[in-house]
Amino acid sequence: FRLHGSTAEEPHILLECDSSVLDSIQKHLKLYKIRRKVTIAPCPDLSLWAVIPGEQPGDASSLPKCPDQAVLLTPDPRAEVMGWRLIAKKGANLSEIIPGSQIGDVQDYHRHRYKQGVPEGVKDLPPGIALPLESNLAFMNGISFTKGCYIGQELTARTHHMGVIRKRLLPVSFPQPLPAAGVPEGAEILTESGKRAGKFRAGGGELGIALLRLAHVNEPLCIKLGGDRLKLRATTPEWWPKAAAQ
Repeated sequence: FRLHGSTAEEPHILLECDSSVLDSIQKHLKLYKIRRKVTIAPCPDLSLWAVIPGEQPGDASSLPKCPDQAVLLTPDPRAEVMGWRLIAKKGANLSEIIPGSQIGDVQDYHRHRYKQGVPEGVKDLPPGIALPLESNLAFMNGISFTKGCYIGQELTARTHHMGVIRKRLLPVSFPQPLPAAGVPEGAEILTESGKRAGKFRAGGGELGIALLRLAHVNEPLCIKLGGDRLKLRATTPEWWPKAAAQ
């Protein structure tokens, strides 16, 4: 997020990341600083909140005005269905920033994004494994096809222009109760005939996200756990571009 108002001001960029990889991200960014006068430091005095406006897609025109207690209050750049991102000082009064709001559990947030098929963090997007286009980042303002060279740019650009993407991250749901231990991350997903259809990435409760071959999305799917077959169903998110859902 850009915190400076104009190019005349000192640039200040706030980067949101998975807290489990905070140290490695700092080291990675410092590798590319290359004698520039850039300060890279964590912000432990800030808290991040997701503001979700219920089940319907959010309306950016109804964004509450940002009072002094909020460092940033802006529409979530990934998808309208994800509402807004709020960054405030720790201990800020959220009911003053967004009157009438209710504080939910963090699992409510994860359930919402799994239902919408929005990946986040290293469980959903394993570093060195997840590919940007298969992870639907082109739908979520996560890839620029005009900025020039970057690591992986040639493969990403070629795949985009060829238009052939055989696997994508999709929301999945389990119709029957899950085992107490849940579904292991990376579990193989099979078709009814036993063909490999993809892999389960992560989830919570009866919802999750999986990398699936698009050719098998509409087929009955299952995961083998011990001697049991756990059925699951994949869906295409409504917020995706219409052409991508075909």
